[in-house]
Amino acid sequence: MPRVKSQRRYVSGVRQEQAQRTRLRILDAAHRLFSEYGYAATTIERIAAEAGVAIDTVYAVFRSKRAVLSGLMQRQVGGDDQPIAMLDRPEPQSVRREPNQRRQLARFVAGVTDAIERSRPIDDLMRSAAAIDPEISTLRRKTQEERFRNMTTLVRWLRANGPLRRERSVEEAAAIVWTLTSPEVHRLLRADRGWSSERFRDWLGETLARTLLT
Repeated sequence: MPRVKSQRRYVSGVRQEQAQRTRLRILDAAHRLFSEYGYAATTIERIAAEAGVAIDTVYAVFRSKRAVLSGLMQRQVGGDDQPIAMLDRPEPQSVRREPNQRRQLARFVAGVTDAIERSRPIDDLMRSAAAIDPEISTLRRKTQEERFRNMTTLVRWLRANGPLRRERSVEEAAAIVWTLTSPEVHRLLRADRGWSSERFRDWLGETLARTLLT
């Protein structure tokens, strides 16, 4: 009897791994197609063909093209496809546990720069698609609202270790962090002005430190 249970767990594990690989293949295919042809011109049929899976498989995993785009954004922000909330991931938790404000901020800046580098091209796609798809517009607005909530939590972690500059409120400080780490600001400096990732990271760290810390 124990052997049967073990075999069932093994079969279940294999199926989960197969399902995860299929999901990643679909996301990788969508990423390539969205980047080359844009959101509007990329169909579920093209995604399925690019991923080498059946059309029904894409619908079974994601249900819609909007959900594919949402899943791609979540993966790019988090750096993987694990169903873990952003603030529960190891890097943000290391920021929370750090007792020194300046080291807290430095860790945050390093992590958020990597996240913006991965996710900003997908936000560009989402922003373009939002102009013609109201549901994508709603999705992007919710994504930005979630980002603001995360920045608010970050500021509370900072303030737990000392006062903020000019006794800024949590909401005001969160709005500053939310703005400076926005995909719009990243696009202006990295794409339009041609800054390197390192220069952007250094600027962000210095600006936030001068603005938020005493």
